[in-house]
Amino acid sequence: MVNGTVQQWIYSFVTLSIIFRTEGLFVNITYVLSGVAKGAVCLDGSPPAYHHDKGFGTGVNSWLIQMEGGGWCNNVTTCLSRKNTRLGSSKQMVENLAFSGILSNLPQFNPDFYNWNRVKVGYCDGSSFTGDVQAVNPITNLHFRGARVFLAVMEDLLAKGMKNAENAILSGCSAGGLTSILHCDSFKALLPMGAKVKCFSDAGYFINVKDISGAPHIEEYFRDVVSLHGSAKNLPPVCTSRLKPDLCFFPQNVAQHVRTPLFLVNAAYDSWQIKNILAPSVADPYGFWLNCKLDILKCSSRQLQIMHGYRLLFLRALNALGPSSSRGYFINSCYAHCQTEVQETWYRADSPKLANKTIAKALGDWFYDKNPFQKIDCPYPCDKTCHNRVFDPNAHTFDIDI
Repeated sequence: MVNGTVQQWIYSFVTLSIIFRTEGLFVNITYVLSGVAKGAVCLDGSPPAYHHDKGFGTGVNSWLIQMEGGGWCNNVTTCLSRKNTRLGSSKQMVENLAFSGILSNLPQFNPDFYNWNRVKVGYCDGSSFTGDVQAVNPITNLHFRGARVFLAVMEDLLAKGMKNAENAILSGCSAGGLTSILHCDSFKALLPMGAKVKCFSDAGYFINVKDISGAPHIEEYFRDVVSLHGSAKNLPPVCTSRLKPDLCFFPQNVAQHVRTPLFLVNAAYDSWQIKNILAPSVADPYGFWLNCKLDILKCSSRQLQIMHGYRLLFLRALNALGPSSSRGYFINSCYAHCQTEVQETWYRADSPKLANKTIAKALGDWFYDKNPFQKIDCPYPCDKTCHNRVFDPNAHTFDIDI
């Protein structure tokens, strides 16, 4: 009995050690209580929050700010559905968050940024940190203050040492990747003049195309987001001066004007975009695309042909940015969405590669000006390094569908 207990203890210890080594450390939450007085609050009125693992050694004055993703809310109903989740309230955010991938503190998992100050900013406003509406409806008690949240968090981090930054990256995944594009230049403006500042967007290059029914679904959706949250005044003026504000929520209309160096990582067959821009449920009432969206191996030849067409539209939207020696991009042909916070797709022996480089290596070399990186993959299914997503139809996910 004793031996069995010891064996069980050893097994549990080894299992936990493996989990800790692969998933990274756990980081405590920090609430930005000072933001409340400035009206910088989540949808439910709670204070903004982030998780910060302090830099060490040569990385003590280097900062990587990772903006969380999680879709958007485009009307009162969808915002109320977020209000009591971590995407609408810091009260629902986890106290201790596992850091892995680009947030790992181990050099074997994150060679270029492991000893930086690594920060994960909680996403609780539903507008990619662009909203600012002063009025609060007493019935719903919804606060649309994403832009104030962004500034309050950055001011808190500046006071905690980011004002001395020598290197800094604003990054993010999905809606957070869009945030890193929209706020890139304003982020750089907050930092010391001599600091090396760049921005990085993972799966944030959402394109403006019609869905399979011919409807402009994503354009209408973004129009509702921008209108509800009062985002227009916080979108890049160089874009809003010539286009309707909702069109300035699309990176293809903004990124060419970003002055700060920008790196884009995206799957040309981005699983979220296929599910929500190309074939949203509203455009597929009989569910012909359901199995295909869950698993690309279940797509028919006709569906794959349509997806290849989507890839070409994605590449056209990317190429429309024009040439830039400071911009980097890693566009693979995987069926994936967000590839940087997960260790298996960020930096591992079997991680996705282009030109024999992982995303981590390509981004690190680009940031430190060792090598430029602008690579586009061949069409699916040629890339054998992909980790293609397979979705559980019954699983609850915060990778919000629209």
